[in-house]
Amino acid sequence: MLLTPTQTCILFKHALAEHYAILAVNADSPAAVVDALEAARQCQSPVIVETSLWQLTGHSFGYGDPVLGMTQYLTDLAVLGQSKRYRDVPIVYHTDHIKGPMTVSLLQRAIRGLDVSFGGQELRLSASSVSLDSSELSVEENLATIATLCETAREADVEATLEMEAGVDDGVTSLDEARALFGAAERANPGYLALWAPGVGTKHGLGSAGGFEPEAVARHQTLASELAGRPIGIALHGSSGLDTAQLQAAVAAGVSKVNWSSESLLIRSGAAREFYLDHQEQLTKGHANFKETAMDNGVQSSVSAVYVPRVVERLKALGSDGKAASFMKALAE
Repeated sequence: MLLTPTQTCILFKHALAEHYAILAVNADSPAAVVDALEAARQCQSPVIVETSLWQLTGHSFGYGDPVLGMTQYLTDLAVLGQSKRYRDVPIVYHTDHIKGPMTVSLLQRAIRGLDVSFGGQELRLSASSVSLDSSELSVEENLATIATLCETAREADVEATLEMEAGVDDGVTSLDEARALFGAAERANPGYLALWAPGVGTKHGLGSAGGFEPEAVARHQTLASELAGRPIGIALHGSSGLDTAQLQAAVAAGVSKVNWSSESLLIRSGAAREFYLDHQEQLTKGHANFKETAMDNGVQSSVSAVYVPRVVERLKALGSDGKAASFMKALAE
């Protein structure tokens, strides 16, 4: 099921209480979305499917129009989430790496909701949780943008669950900066923040993660929870370079959401490359197996066979396998 913002906030708290983290897969095609849900189904795990601006404007979704892209993405997840196959999978749709001149207007649409026709009914679908890319923002701009998004939710009388970023690629964020960002945002707009994403020594991409500091995670998780007066999980960016032991140390220190993009893309693109190399003879005019090899289902099925087990490994490393049922029980209470 596709979770609402309030249900998503409960999920983040459940992850902290039960000592696991939810994998956030940055999926840039419908096939990647299905594979993420399939891995979560096999593990009986919650999963976050998130999009950056380049997915929303990419060929598979908006084709240059990010609002159209988000509408299609949310509609796909709503349909899949109501299907018999995935209705027991808690699904979060999260916005990630949204930056530039359209940041505020696009995220306001994500919070207010997008109108779609679904099963003969007019429905409004909104993002389960929202974040923005703060890498090019000053402290003041970051705070002002968060304030605008909170005001949007109040004016529209809708739920909103937010993740706030510091400079996640800039080494380790100081606790003073956490007070100036997270603390100030919470004081000005109490109750909207559910995740804090400070720098903890990781970097986006596929480089070395030798600077990762689990101790920094623990310090920030403690401080953010004190500042908010409620449990606040840490969102870990730049996880592709981390091994299983580091991921587990992150979870033990207070991480409840782990973003995964670069390694995910590498696995999928590598599997596609191998498929085409292995089947290049069939991709010739007149070959008896040309059509079944050339159709999208051929390469997608081959990629899925490689990719889904790797997602399952990641979910298990984060301790989220088997947690869907206990979360759904908590949700019903």
